[in-house]
Amino acid sequence: MKGSQFLIYIPPLVEVLRNIGGSGSTADVIDQVIEHMNISDEEVEKTITSGASRIRNRIQWARMYLVKADLMDSSQRGVWKLTKKGYDADLSEDSVYSMFQKVRDTFQQEKKDKSTEEQSDIIVEDEAHGETLLNILKNLTPDGFEKICKRLLSEVGIHDVQITGGSGDQGIDGTGVIKVNEVVGFNVIFQCKKYKDSVVPHHVRDFRGTMQGRADKGIIITTGRFTAEAKKEAVRDGVPPIELIDSERLVSLFEKYQLGLKPKVVYDIVPDFFDNYK
Repeated sequence: MKGSQFLIYIPPLVEVLRNIGGSGSTADVIDQVIEHMNISDEEVEKTITSGASRIRNRIQWARMYLVKADLMDSSQRGVWKLTKKGYDADLSEDSVYSMFQKVRDTFQQEKKDKSTEEQSDIIVEDEAHGETLLNILKNLTPDGFEKICKRLLSEVGIHDVQITGGSGDQGIDGTGVIKVNEVVGFNVIFQCKKYKDSVVPHHVRDFRGTMQGRADKGIIITTGRFTAEAKKEAVRDGVPPIELIDSERLVSLFEKYQLGLKPKVVYDIVPDFFDNYK
């Protein structure tokens, strides 16, 4: 496809959103685009200068251009959503390139010195706070990261969260209880991995082994990513499932519960609204 390299992700991104009903969380949608396009783990692991995945960054760029073209709605952080225009859009190569040109021209008018993707490996502006947050989390001490994970799990509704990590912990960093009601609860163990690289299947298998006789549910939290095979291992038939929280889901949860983040409202002018009043 002619034009910037991220344009090839626009049709698959819109198709994925159409197939899942029009909206989905950032991490889930990106994962499904990668799966839809049969992109290998090796390709996903390639990074830009900030350390973020180049493939994921380009999908973010595709999303940003779709938002600027009014094909996607950016009103809710952490949720990617098609507009009516996006549902009905023709996504031929020519139409995608034409959209790209119009949005690019708009950017150039708004800020003439704004870099394009080819000029600078940057994260799109709407997601910049996520990279900043991840850098902060990655630079915490191991103890600090465990403590902030404890705070997060408490916020999402897990009770009696305790840090248990230390020598001989066999990969268990903490425990908690999921309350079904006032009488019934399920024991949970969790593991915190302050990674910049990917969590692979054997990490999931090893953690599952520590669950035996100790807990009904396991959670792995990482500042990195899970490979496709690790995700399959987490939900493999015949064994207890493991809940996986990767860097993107981690950012989404910090946003949702406003942990160390303050929401900011931004308004865009809709010129068509004023046409009837001229």
